[in-house]
Amino acid sequence: MHRPRIQHVSIPRPPGPASADQARAFFTGVLGLPEKPVPASIASLDLVWFDVGDGTELHLFSEEPRDDSSGRHLCLEVDELDAVRARLVEAGYAPWDTTPIHNRPRFFCRDPFGNTIEYTTILGSYV
Repeated sequence: MHRPRIQHVSIPRPPGPASADQARAFFTGVLGLPEKPVPASIASLDLVWFDVGDGTELHLFSEEPRDDSSGRHLCLEVDELDAVRARLVEAGYAPWDTTPIHNRPRFFCRDPFGNTIEYTTILGSYV
């Protein structure tokens, strides 16, 4: 038996087509994630899916916004951390730094819907 792996992560966005377009502008336009078709059987659920690579998907579902100041987040490993940060800043987002981890430079930034995303590059063993 192989180890379980994460197939997808789901995060909220406000209901409606405007936030779906914002999701596409951010996750495809800024981050470069290709959109993935939603299965026809659930197409009416106001979902937007993206391909993160290696069979992993990011799903945005519609939900009324909530105030969330928890530490919950997802982390995207990227090849060019500084370039991603620059694209986020250029697009009007405000990345912030956190406690450094050896061999794992990182920063955080909220998406258009307030979800926290960590961005990192793995340079070697960091434990």
